[in-house]
Amino acid sequence: MPTESYRNILSHLQKENRLRSIPLPDPDAFKRLDLVSNDYLGLAQEADKYKAEFFRRFPDADFSSSASRLLSRKNDYHLQLEMLLEKLYRRPALLFNSGYHANVGIIQALAIPGTLFIADKLVHASAIDGLRLCGADYKRFAHNDLKKLSKLIKQNYEEYNRIIVVVESIYSMDGDIAPLKKLVELKKKYPKLLIYVDEAHAFGVRGDRGLGLCEELGIINKVDFIIGTLGKAAASAGAFVISSQLMKDYLLNCARSFIFSTAISPAQAAWSILMIEKIVGMSARRLHLKRLSSTFVKLLSDKANIESPSESQIVPVIIGDAGEALLFSRYLKEQGFDALAIRRPTVAAGSERIRFSLNALLEKDDIARLVSVIANYR
Repeated sequence: MPTESYRNILSHLQKENRLRSIPLPDPDAFKRLDLVSNDYLGLAQEADKYKAEFFRRFPDADFSSSASRLLSRKNDYHLQLEMLLEKLYRRPALLFNSGYHANVGIIQALAIPGTLFIADKLVHASAIDGLRLCGADYKRFAHNDLKKLSKLIKQNYEEYNRIIVVVESIYSMDGDIAPLKKLVELKKKYPKLLIYVDEAHAFGVRGDRGLGLCEELGIINKVDFIIGTLGKAAASAGAFVISSQLMKDYLLNCARSFIFSTAISPAQAAWSILMIEKIVGMSARRLHLKRLSSTFVKLLSDKANIESPSESQIVPVIIGDAGEALLFSRYLKEQGFDALAIRRPTVAAGSERIRFSLNALLEKDDIARLVSVIANYR
């Protein structure tokens, strides 16, 4: 049979405890604490409280754009959303359908002759797919290893017209952060350097107005490409890039994922406007989340003898075995916590883990109970 090889691959994944499936609706899910989703500010959990305002302000927001942005007659709310982002960042913004669309499409468009990408080894799969699919010249450096990065830049600098360094501000699996200020400083020594920062897990939760780690560090105007997503802390869908007017014009003409995709719906764009407006004023939630994360990391060390690399709301507990990670996840579920096992290929073999994704609706007592459950299991 022509499909038998695919069946064999699935069987192999099952034997390695790596077979995935989409979770079914669970009527008891509300009884457990959500440590799985990326609803970092709790806006998705509280969506009902904003719906009346949404329907009052955006009664004409349609549920389909019916075409790509370049063809659609329903661009009003997309433009308003871009204008809001441009007002906040004080730089041009361009919407994409998702973080995946953004990374793949932008990297593809930037990969013209004379370009070398140098990417951190732990950047998201969408960035790696962008590099591979477009056949870009690229190299990778050990995670957050500035010495290795500097060496690669020096070795290749004269051979290329531009070198684009690709990093995440907060890394999605380890929860640690990139040395962004030091990366920006490299541009003084190497003028042909461009910095590309994926802020997917920092947008909403870092910075005075929730614009990300670049805002927190005061380097928004020094980073060439800032990628933000709207499907995590912003409780919506879609993504955006912050760059120069030149690059905005270039990307809307050359980024294939922008040109050839039906745009997110006007309703989705309008909801994003509302959510971002709320996010800007949620400094208290951001501070609470930051404190919760620090408390969790400290208690893991003190009470469970577990050291986590986290510097954010993403806190991994490394297990090192896929089967054991699944067992641990089931145990946590029985104790009232939803936290999923992360396995290959999402993380490297031997670094299988439980990824705890904290949100601002949790309290210190929740964290203390969670650590007690983890310590008892171990």
